[in-house]
Amino acid sequence: MTSALKIDFVSDVACPWCAVGLSSLEQALQRMGDVKTELHFQPFELNPSMGPEGQDITEHLSQKYGSTAEQQAANWQAIRERGQTVGFDFRKEGRGRVWNTFDAHRLLHWAGSLPGDAQHKLKKSLLRAYFTEATNVSDAQVLLAAVDRAGLDRARAQAILETGEFAREVREQEAHWQQLGIRAVPSVVINGRHLIQGGQPPEVFEQALRQIAAQPA
Repeated sequence: MTSALKIDFVSDVACPWCAVGLSSLEQALQRMGDVKTELHFQPFELNPSMGPEGQDITEHLSQKYGSTAEQQAANWQAIRERGQTVGFDFRKEGRGRVWNTFDAHRLLHWAGSLPGDAQHKLKKSLLRAYFTEATNVSDAQVLLAAVDRAGLDRARAQAILETGEFAREVREQEAHWQQLGIRAVPSVVINGRHLIQGGQPPEVFEQALRQIAAQPA
């Protein structure tokens, strides 16, 4: 059995299936206390050209996917129900608007350099801000509130937001995963070579992870 599984969770904080997938993966990992894992969050932007003003969610989804308001409402209800099964609370009314997430990824990159589960806590806090509270995750005060909730250094985070710090690193990581063929999220990459895509149920994650863990190093 391998000594540890390196899990790269490629996702965007504006992706509802990423919220479902992460909660599902967390349940799988809780069942696998006998398998050591390292969880890292990697950046992916669904809407990298989104302006600071954001866009109405109904308008955005209609333009991007050609869906009607009725179809979107049905899809949102299905996502909410899936979220409930894995313990993630989606706001019933939806998000309202789509926002740019680049600054959120810059903060996540910083959190990834901190010890312990700082990055994991911030990721969860940002998903809650976007999907449970329907707040503007491109707004500095919303981002700093997420940092506070994750128990991280607010002053350091504010300094990052006030500069372009970690912008190059995030762009390089985004390009890296795209060059590897990642086009949809969530994409869960195990040990750099095994791919699990989508918001899978916990048992699917657990089965795949155990099979990979049982392979020779």
